[in-house]
Amino acid sequence: MAEIKILNLRKEFSDFVAVRESNFTVNNGEFFCLLGPSGCGKTTTLRMIAGLELPTAGQIFLDKEDVTFKRASQRDIAFVFQLFALYPHMNVYNNIAFPLVAQGYKKSEIQKKIHEAASILKIEHLLRQSVSGLSSGDRQRVALGRAIVRQPSAFMMDEPLGALDSEFRESMCQELRALHDRLGATTVYVTHDQLEAMSMADKMAVMNKGVVEQLGTPQDIYDNPATLFVADFIGSPPMNFLTFEAGLNPGDNQAMVENVLTDIPSVIESVPEQTLVLGVRPEHIRISPDSNFRVEVLGAEYLGIKQIVTCKTVSGKILRINAPSNAALKRGEHLGLTFNVARASLFSHSTGHALPVRRLGYHD
Repeated sequence: MAEIKILNLRKEFSDFVAVRESNFTVNNGEFFCLLGPSGCGKTTTLRMIAGLELPTAGQIFLDKEDVTFKRASQRDIAFVFQLFALYPHMNVYNNIAFPLVAQGYKKSEIQKKIHEAASILKIEHLLRQSVSGLSSGDRQRVALGRAIVRQPSAFMMDEPLGALDSEFRESMCQELRALHDRLGATTVYVTHDQLEAMSMADKMAVMNKGVVEQLGTPQDIYDNPATLFVADFIGSPPMNFLTFEAGLNPGDNQAMVENVLTDIPSVIESVPEQTLVLGVRPEHIRISPDSNFRVEVLGAEYLGIKQIVTCKTVSGKILRINAPSNAALKRGEHLGLTFNVARASLFSHSTGHALPVRRLGYHD
């Protein structure tokens, strides 16, 4: 196992800044996800940790050793790519054995390590088969086997499930997490899929335009998004946003939202800024016939245990709410809504950052 520490990491490509002063620590044995949209800098960050890219500035520590400018071969790290990177002319056994052969391990030791890895991944029956005839899921297991057979201090995984269909991806998420728990090795995992990150990560960093916008556990990030971007990126459907005009003082817990006096979280410090954003997740909105906050139903997506209802406010703002599966809602129907202010967020419209609040209201 190894602790990975990143200090003020920056990467520039000519005039383009891919990573901007990133700071985070991956603890020993932690499953850490770098999450964000395409082009946000997550893969570049991973490649710098692995030694495949050199940073423009900053430092990288692996188990308290400064490895910032060391080659990849000098870091005790194994890399798993999205496209498997297997050798098609070799069978499964030889693909897994390749890094051990390159490092000069004895044949008996290679055989022992391969069978141990194959047993963990449940691919013992595939060892003599050609990789070209394997399914995508089995080829990914072979790629993982070639990584874990070295027993590295840390694993770097760059969207390893991206080439799999949704059914395989879901099962492989469970297998990857179970594999991590058995091995106990530090893992840094890059993905653009929030469901992968939320289901596997002990901790994650949400990146946007080269910046780590929030660092924390999946639940912390979901419940307390630090920015509008994070609130919108995490969650399916994402958080609902309602813009309103009101400078706030400590203790203020109401504002005119959509021309209706609405409960809001109470700010801790005075906020002179006039344009603010109320953020509420779909599951924290209830249908309340007596509420003055009215919306029009545009449609519903039935999901069995619930339905996701798309509504339109008086000003034309789109909201998505969770409703009971047995609620008989018709297109064009008007509903009253109540927000769970205890779980709501407030954001600055100009900076996009969350405001510190005391959340008042009913709880789940």
